[in-house]
Amino acid sequence: MASNRSYWRSRKPKNARKLGRGYLVRCDALDLLGSLRNECADIVFLDPPFNLGKKYGSRGGKADRNSESEYEQFMQSVLRESVRILSPGGALYLYHLPQWAMRLGAILHGEMTFRHWIAVSMKNGFVRGNHLYPAHYALLYFTKGVPKTFNRPKVPAATCRSCGQFVKDYGGYKRYIESGINLSDIWEDLSPVRHAKYKKRPENELPLELTNRVVQISGEKNGLLVDPFVGSGTSIISAYDASMRYAVGDRETTYCDITEERLKEHIEKKILKVLCAENLP
Repeated sequence: MASNRSYWRSRKPKNARKLGRGYLVRCDALDLLGSLRNECADIVFLDPPFNLGKKYGSRGGKADRNSESEYEQFMQSVLRESVRILSPGGALYLYHLPQWAMRLGAILHGEMTFRHWIAVSMKNGFVRGNHLYPAHYALLYFTKGVPKTFNRPKVPAATCRSCGQFVKDYGGYKRYIESGINLSDIWEDLSPVRHAKYKKRPENELPLELTNRVVQISGEKNGLLVDPFVGSGTSIISAYDASMRYAVGDRETTYCDITEERLKEHIEKKILKVLCAENLP
């Protein structure tokens, strides 16, 4: 079981908000990572801006449009700090475009143990210039040596919406997959972008199923999840439900407010659900 001693390097940041089992800090990614002590984290989850010139919160597109060299230098610093704070056997997940996953993954080579390049299927891609149809986002999975926690979740076998039959022929093995099939490194059963109906912000937002799966694979009770690009708080919900601690942050005040409100609503719904179940005849 993970240690419960403080994960701050000296003292927690002044603007850290206590939130459930952890803290939410409004700050730059490197400031959050720099405030954490060596080898304190069990999972570092990174979903940074992709340097595509998108508008995030109150900042214009220029905040997400730097030269390639500037962006790579920034991400190198983020990765170095992420490796520093990871405990032995801890897991690092980096969600990015394939072209950047390749370059940033090479930086981790030698310092971390490569586990998987997970392809998260893109549902609504568009042909770009003289390139092939881009059909996935990359989720890189590294560990600091041999993983101390590794679970292999099972997922339901895909069935036809019309007839209800399996879409693949499992032959004589059908009876073995009734409880689910082993998770692979191609995730086609979830969308990389949360549906607009459920989003908490105008910008892209990861689905809860994705971060749930990350925590299912590498999380442990009382372990620490660190997410310096928390956005609208998807990872913090997954960590909370898995009884993990967390230190997360974002430079945007708006996103920190969304994350705080989202977790509070989530906790209230869970409490209400328990109370209703206890009052059932």
